Amino acid sequence: MKISLLTTLLVAFLLLFTNGIRAQTTQTKLNQVELMKQFAGTWKSEKHDTAYIIDDKLYGDGHEVYLRTETKGKIIWEAKTLMGYNKKNDMLIESFIEYNSPNIKLSAIRFLSPNKFIGILLEEISNPEKATEKDIYELKSPDLMINTYIKNNKVVSIDTFKRVK
Repeated sequence: MKISLLTTLLVAFLLLFTNGIRAQTTQTKLNQVELMKQFAGTWKSEKHDTAYIIDDKLYGDGHEVYLRTETKGKIIWEAKTLMGYNKKNDMLIESFIEYNSPNIKLSAIRFLSPNKFIGILLEEISNPEKATEKDIYELKSPDLMINTYIKNNKVVSIDTFKRVK
């Protein structure tokens, strides 16, 4: 009797102890779709006489984004993107096309924290640490965002965007 009670207590203790260990290492899954919604709006970054504008509009649970660069009020570059969620890989996929180019780029976007995401080319998703290009966006406040563009593991630019609307 004492042996079976002792065995039962030991098994119960081990089950509780191992469940506690698993519970401590489990991370909360980030809701990629909901987190991306906080970036919707019009954002602007200015350097000298050049403005970089991101106009991110919700399209259902996805996004339609218009990007442009203006110098002295004249558009010198523009592109459009569509972004949606890929449930299988738990990431956002973005299609990107520039105005005067038939070429399309596909990017994989994933939140690293509730206010920070990284975008890399979809073709490089199997080895993101070695991606040739990375865009990191971080929301510092509801109206302030930082974009860090990295190419070949070197920071090329850091831009501060302010929400216009």
